[in-house]
Amino acid sequence: MHEEFGAASPSGGNVPEYTVSEISGAIRRTLEGSFSRVRVRGEITEFKRYPSGHIYFSLKDEQGKISGVVWRGSVSRLGLVPENGLEIIATGKVSAYGERSSYQLIVERMEYAGEGALLARIERLRIRLGEEGLFDPARKRPIPLLPRVIGLVTSPQGAVLHDICTTLRRRFPRPVVVWPVPVQGEGAAAQIVAAINGFSALDGTGAVPRPDVLIVARGGGSLEDLMAFNDEGVVRAAAACFIPLISAVGHETDTTLIDFASDRRAPTPTAAAEMAVPVRSELLAEIEHRAARATGALARQMQTARLRLDRAAAALPDLPGLVQTARMQLDDRARRLDVALPALVRRRKADLVAVERHMPAVETLLSGRRTRLAVLGGAFVGGMQHTLQRQEVRLGRCRVSPAPLMALLRERRIALAGAAGQLEAVSPQAVLARGYALVTADGHPVTKAAGLRSGQQVDLTFGDGSCRAIIGGQPAQGLLDL
Repeated sequence: MHEEFGAASPSGGNVPEYTVSEISGAIRRTLEGSFSRVRVRGEITEFKRYPSGHIYFSLKDEQGKISGVVWRGSVSRLGLVPENGLEIIATGKVSAYGERSSYQLIVERMEYAGEGALLARIERLRIRLGEEGLFDPARKRPIPLLPRVIGLVTSPQGAVLHDICTTLRRRFPRPVVVWPVPVQGEGAAAQIVAAINGFSALDGTGAVPRPDVLIVARGGGSLEDLMAFNDEGVVRAAAACFIPLISAVGHETDTTLIDFASDRRAPTPTAAAEMAVPVRSELLAEIEHRAARATGALARQMQTARLRLDRAAAALPDLPGLVQTARMQLDDRARRLDVALPALVRRRKADLVAVERHMPAVETLLSGRRTRLAVLGGAFVGGMQHTLQRQEVRLGRCRVSPAPLMALLRERRIALAGAAGQLEAVSPQAVLARGYALVTADGHPVTKAAGLRSGQQVDLTFGDGSCRAIIGGQPAQGLLDL
């Protein structure tokens, strides 16, 4: 080997001489030849992802540290998402970097260093998220009884999609909107987060309908295979989703952190589909059962109401009998009224005739008033003349001028004329002279039209004489028709 890289120096004896490039290349070939395929266990530290897509980090344990690199083409095939503090087993080869005189581990695949360390990491994340309240039962929303649209986040390959769609068709067919995502490996967690957030952001106005319930599902696998659903971003997206979410990851014994953040946890994808929709036949049977119960309850209520109505009707009096009695009483009152009304009219007429008999005749009344007026006038004139004579005697005795007495006489005459005019104005004859007429029937004055009947003969007295008329009849010779 020494002879391969150079000749012995004359001053150095048998010690070979190498260039820097030669020794670096020899070391690189030695490392790659001796460690062409190795598995290194350690904790990731100094992790950094460059814009070029390469990942640089270090693996350390209690006594040493080695640099590592993942080239961009191998990142998607790592099998997990590397991060600081994660204990892994890295598979790759050891190579040297001559420009810096360093060696590094070129990693092609990573896996978690045992379930114990992985479970401890998951438990630490669960405790931290739980303290933030992401798993609080008060945050969980009920699953709608019959969703119109179901959203599904799962892998387009595999039996999960087929099992869920088959179960939905069997129980209660509903439209399903599938958002295909990888469910393990590099980038799976990020795409699951994008799918959950994408469904949550739908408002139902676009071409894609907004689901009423969301199912996040994948089949069974190892703990490493299910690590995408233990990712912190996935858990936070599930807790913040506005759509009720059912998680169905793995088999019944598998538990991931998304199960704590979801609104319902299903042991299997098939069970998630059963939670999402009811059985159509059972729902119809339940509706028919409730309809029958409602019909029976309504019939019982109607029967109870009918019994109450019958009891109330029995307690009421005989309405037809009451009406018949009232009708008989009405007929009796009508007959009595037919008899009583003419009798009343006859009594009133007799009373009127009796009053009429005690009243003087109109001519007598008028002549009496004229006589009294003449007597009063004569007495007044006589009194005045007697007074004037006495005054004249006194004046003759006193030899006083007659002028004051004449003036007094004129005043008394004027007063007398005024009193006579007033008496004449209120006399019945003066009233008749102004156009009024006095109606008499059978010698008695008629004061109301209701007291007359058709065909009755009446006498009309005017200011200049009297005439005879018939009420509502045909005019006869010498009679007026009113």
